Amino acid sequence: MNGAESSDPPLGPALVTGGTGFLGRAIVDRLLASGRRVTVSGRTPAADLEARGVRFVRAPLEDRDSVREACRGMESVFHVAAKVGVWGRYADFHRTNVLGTQAVIEGCRAHGVRRLVHTSTPSVVYNGRPLAGADESLPLTTHCPSPYPLTKAAAEALVLAAHGEALSTVALRPHLIWGPGDPHLVPRLLARARAGRLRIVGEGTNRVDMVHVGNAADAHVAAELALAAKGSPAGGRAYFITNGEPVVLWEWINGLLLALGEAPVRRRISLGAATAVGCACEFMWGVLPLGDEPPMTRFIAAELAKDHWFNISAARRDLAYSPRVGMVEGTAALVASLRKRASGSP
Repeated sequence: MNGAESSDPPLGPALVTGGTGFLGRAIVDRLLASGRRVTVSGRTPAADLEARGVRFVRAPLEDRDSVREACRGMESVFHVAAKVGVWGRYADFHRTNVLGTQAVIEGCRAHGVRRLVHTSTPSVVYNGRPLAGADESLPLTTHCPSPYPLTKAAAEALVLAAHGEALSTVALRPHLIWGPGDPHLVPRLLARARAGRLRIVGEGTNRVDMVHVGNAADAHVAAELALAAKGSPAGGRAYFITNGEPVVLWEWINGLLLALGEAPVRRRISLGAATAVGCACEFMWGVLPLGDEPPMTRFIAAELAKDHWFNISAARRDLAYSPRVGMVEGTAALVASLRKRASGSP
């Protein structure tokens, strides 16, 4: 049984940082459905959430005082907000992801918050090698050609070190969150494919794990319930969260494209060549005011060419996490929603 299906009585008020985002909204939905009082924090209010009784607090992660104050009166905090991306200045990522997380922890301690569920990422264990069936025994990365994994690893370490009698903490590592309404992963893939800028990197046989947004939200609620349970082993630990159904990445991408009436990706580039292109792009974006993100980086090349799938048995055991939305079912729903959007249907 997962958190979304639990019959436990509702817990107290909860704060969701980044609650107006893709995953944050899904978590808010789960909390509201169980009768919780919910506050979200971020940069911009969401009228639709406020209309449903959700309280909004303007507290960007860079504003440490506002972040700490947002924790006042909360029993649980879901820390979902982060600066994401594969390119940018380390200092910018550090300020948001590390110092912002420290402010959340300080707010929890100052205001007596009992539980902190932190959204991390599997890239915190990046080591440059294929990850096939990897589990939580892997060490946190200390060397990565992208500031995002480095700063998220530092943030996760802070959260787990903060676990104690007064504040219970847990970190979840959802991998490649997708589903209807996704504003990031799938739209970017489709845009690059339609522009003829997508290439199969490497052999094209690498397997990856993904997680449907509904499953990711269930995992967060399940993690909170685990922290609330007496004697739970979840406190102070990190867990990979996926659908538990690794797919061949390029087969899944091409299947999605074909289902949407788009041409599949056929052109290829070797991992070595993609890495060289990534190095060149990183250099140019580092010295010229080109803006946005480079079309290729060393980190992207590795992610597109190598295995990245994970053992989720620990989450199943300790969090009672059980993915409800399978890859086939979820992909069909995603295709239907994209077709509906393309047709202009309400």
